[in-house]
Amino acid sequence: MTQHKPTVSASKQTKAAGSMMTKPGRTGIARLTAATRYSWQGFKAAWLHEEAFRLEASLALAFVPLAFVLGEYLAHQIALVITCGLVILAEVINTAIESIVDRIGPEHDPLSGQAKDLGSAAVFVTLSLFLLVWLVSAWHYFQGG
Repeated sequence: MTQHKPTVSASKQTKAAGSMMTKPGRTGIARLTAATRYSWQGFKAAWLHEEAFRLEASLALAFVPLAFVLGEYLAHQIALVITCGLVILAEVINTAIESIVDRIGPEHDPLSGQAKDLGSAAVFVTLSLFLLVWLVSAWHYFQGG
């Protein structure tokens, strides 16, 4: 005869899973305000400490208005703006990876190097997409498209 363990009801399982996902501390607008402040701190740190971020952010400031000149219709303009945002996003994530790896220690570790290389590859992919979309758009614009 096998013994069966008592089962937990589905509602209790859902409550338990939900409580694991809830963070203590601020809620609602206070949490959103704090998260926004932390995000701006991240942008400030990237601007102050990462030359690549400064370059890409400066280029984005020039290219975003240009998107509304080169883009023929709203969806095209949005696609051009999104490519700028993707480059910034990838650079911020790459910077976060580099910061974490550097925090672990200065010694060379193959996995640390791989993590940094993968972050760099993400930036490269977004820059490649940016170039493709913008070059095709510029070509089309200057061809009278």
